Amino acid sequence: MTDQPTPRLAKLAVADLDSRQRRLYDAIVEGPRATGPQAFALTDADGGLEGPFNAMLLSPHLGEALQALGAAIRYGANFTDREREIAILVVAAAWDCAFERYAHEALGRLVGLTDLELAGLRRGDLRCLSDERERAIATICRALAQAGNLDDQAFATGMAVFGGELMFQLTTLVGYYATLALQLRVFGVALPDQAA
Repeated sequence: MTDQPTPRLAKLAVADLDSRQRRLYDAIVEGPRATGPQAFALTDADGGLEGPFNAMLLSPHLGEALQALGAAIRYGANFTDREREIAILVVAAAWDCAFERYAHEALGRLVGLTDLELAGLRRGDLRCLSDERERAIATICRALAQAGNLDDQAFATGMAVFGGELMFQLTTLVGYYATLALQLRVFGVALPDQAA
């Protein structure tokens, strides 16, 4: 696992945001993320955005689309809460992304993932999952995160088990959380309790 990154992007001060940045900021802190279960506070003591959200302010038109996609995946996709967190944690493990692991292990605990399951997902050992559907989701997400594709057999199995809509949602989830993992790494986003 990688060490904590060196922060490369200072938190953007709320008072310095332009109108488009402020609209995005408000959508993040007042939207569904603010009312649902949280693994970390969305803002620090000064109001600066935590996690991947601060960097989204650098390009508000893309940030708006990206945060809306994340909200759609998290609050509108056809996964159980456990399935969603398992899928995200598989991506976090594939990308070795400390922040995603930190945030989604905490959310995973809230939705019933055990310490043994979390440790197995961290190691990439999917045998920790006793539910066949959850293991199938994790297997598909691992293939997507590691290889960027599914072979014909994995695709056929996924379509037979989940159908087209959920397969599309899984590929979207993997792509979204891989994008966040990349941005978290590039901008050196530290865990909230270790941020400078």
